[in-house]
Amino acid sequence: MSNKITGAEYPLAKIFSSDFDFVIPAYQRPYAWTDDQALELFDDLHSFYLAEPEGDSYFLGSIVLIKAEGKPASEVIDGQQRLTTLTILLSVITSLLEGEVRSDFEGYIREPGRLSQGISAKPRLSLRDRDRQFFADYVQAFKFNELLALESAQLEEPQQNIQRNARLLRDRLLTAFSNDTDGLISFGAFLIQRCFLVVVSTPSKKSAFRVFSVLNSRGLDLLPTDIIKSDVIGNIVAEKQEDYTNTWEELEVKTGRAGFAELFNHIRMIYARAKAQRTLLEEFDEHVVKKSSSSEQLISEVIEPYAVAYLIAKKSEYVSTANAADVNALLKWLNRIDNSDWMPCAIQFLSTQKDSPEYVLWFFQQLERLAGYMHISAKNVNQRIARYAVVLEELMGAHSLDSPVKTVELTESEKREMLDVLNSDIYYLTARRRNYLILRLDSFLSDGAASYDAKVLTIEHVLPQTVVANSEWEESWPTEEVRQQWVHKIANLVPLTQQRNSAASNLDFAKKKTAYFGGRKGVSSYVMTTQVLNTTEWTPEVVEKRQKSLLDVLEAGWKLKSAPAACQSKN
Repeated sequence: MSNKITGAEYPLAKIFSSDFDFVIPAYQRPYAWTDDQALELFDDLHSFYLAEPEGDSYFLGSIVLIKAEGKPASEVIDGQQRLTTLTILLSVITSLLEGEVRSDFEGYIREPGRLSQGISAKPRLSLRDRDRQFFADYVQAFKFNELLALESAQLEEPQQNIQRNARLLRDRLLTAFSNDTDGLISFGAFLIQRCFLVVVSTPSKKSAFRVFSVLNSRGLDLLPTDIIKSDVIGNIVAEKQEDYTNTWEELEVKTGRAGFAELFNHIRMIYARAKAQRTLLEEFDEHVVKKSSSSEQLISEVIEPYAVAYLIAKKSEYVSTANAADVNALLKWLNRIDNSDWMPCAIQFLSTQKDSPEYVLWFFQQLERLAGYMHISAKNVNQRIARYAVVLEELMGAHSLDSPVKTVELTESEKREMLDVLNSDIYYLTARRRNYLILRLDSFLSDGAASYDAKVLTIEHVLPQTVVANSEWEESWPTEEVRQQWVHKIANLVPLTQQRNSAASNLDFAKKKTAYFGGRKGVSSYVMTTQVLNTTEWTPEVVEKRQKSLLDVLEAGWKLKSAPAACQSKN
């Protein structure tokens, strides 16, 4: 068998055609894209579509396949997350269309079959065996009403991701093209005709994995910072180059090579205050280097102080005679969030204000609340960057404790939105958001005294998701309507440090809390769980009261009550 590697660029019209028969092999990880990645993809595509009504093409990246030349069978080594999400997006578009145009779009999701050519009817993308039928029955059959009606808690995580992204993408499309079928068709045509993937393929599995490894190398390849260093140092007079090179390399050692590259991306954001549209090399030169008076000034007054601030924020190592412990606790919570979009604001603030401990504490109380709001409210990367850009804009001007940065505070509408999320079915949040929220609540209950280092964190329902007939639970919670009202609320959830035990989840309350919630020693590391252990019964009235109590704690901890800004800003 030939090991020939080929690479070519194809529009989605060609990708989702009989030239390719995509199969996700069993050894691949399951579908893992959350709303962050799915909505970032949609927003980028839609923004490009609006900005470039004609002409330019959109590049979606590359995929790696095991595929023999001239044969459609394609085993996906890299790219399944994009292929799956693009299939969901095109399927949702198709489901919103009618007549001939719908039939046309259906052909990109399912091969209709051509007996004359020996081509069987089947979906163009087959997921792993475990999720294949689910994906085919709902997404590739365009049954989105049925998909969205499924009880999410009863689905496995990859299927929850499919359901969640289908809902979010459909909502985005309905908002963007409300009563505008022609616009929806035009957007669909843009996806099919002007969006491209580079397909790298080889018939050899060994060769395909080698290509994948090269494309995803984590070795010491040349980074953009190396090229920037060459250009910046090269513009310094010869007799000073050694000193500035030593400074540069010392900063790189302190931050780590990957951290140094991350720092430069944050610096680019501080200056550009917008999402990157091109490479770091291009944008750093345009927004940072060209706006510096000299290479010496760039290193001494930009890179060096920003590197110091970055290390403080990244490592939670703020040092001061006052408030240091409280500031570092807030930084630790910020670092628990699954994105670092807040970091440019932290860097810019610390680079100028780190010697004002009272102001530092106030600022990071606001920033942690803002980041927490966007995290649990599932704001996508474009929304986060736009919101932080407003804060950065104000941070670039004059500010102090007497005249603090106002844009880092939550608006009244943001407070209301956050409270709505807190009072919603928390269990339906993604695991990272749900865990963050519950641990943050537990920290408020412990007044910051608790630390959280558990390698395994699971969230368990007190009232089980499924109530067994003739059980104590059915007696205490007789109606399904009341059970569904409370089962996924934060009041009915507890954090545990052991793996789930499905057999124990349906035990009656008294047995469950001692045998399960208390762990091996009959106690819990979490205040929330300890409260449940000290509760004698678990009824709708108890849970309703607990819900109000926990919401009050969150409202007080994050200062979500409306108050005059002038009075609130220094508290």
